[in-house]
Amino acid sequence: MKTHARTFSTPPATLWTDKEAAGAPDQRISILVVDDEEGIRRYVDRVLSDAGYRITIAVDGADAIAAVAREGRFDLLLTDVAMPNMTGAELARRLRCDDPDLRVLYLTGCSDQLFAERKMLWHQEAFLEKPCSMVGLLQAVSLAITGRVTRIAGRQNVEVRSRT
Repeated sequence: MKTHARTFSTPPATLWTDKEAAGAPDQRISILVVDDEEGIRRYVDRVLSDAGYRITIAVDGADAIAAVAREGRFDLLLTDVAMPNMTGAELARRLRCDDPDLRVLYLTGCSDQLFAERKMLWHQEAFLEKPCSMVGLLQAVSLAITGRVTRIAGRQNVEVRSRT
């Protein structure tokens, strides 16, 4: 599989401002961010909130399950892999029992642990290595949600599509 990237010189725009991509303003794309490291949670929250996503933060798997019970369905689970008491893969499995269409993006410095637990990713799952840039995070989230990268806030517009 080859990846093709094009950079456009049009003015920067905010992610998900198109009605087709995000719906009405009160129906912004919702992301549940789960990481046991406070610095990572703050970074991800700032980047994704600034891009227009509705973010809910959880410190571990139990906190994430409580957030889903309290707030309902999320469009994306963005989770660390290596966390105390419950791994990100176990959290994703549990949440998908009630929401099989939940998209998952693992943000991890331990991809070896992820693939030690399982031989392959499930449908609608991806991973991004830590540390990651702001643009890398926004592109990975966009790909996880829509299957393509669209306008990155405050940056040049980049569109990435996979070719087989």
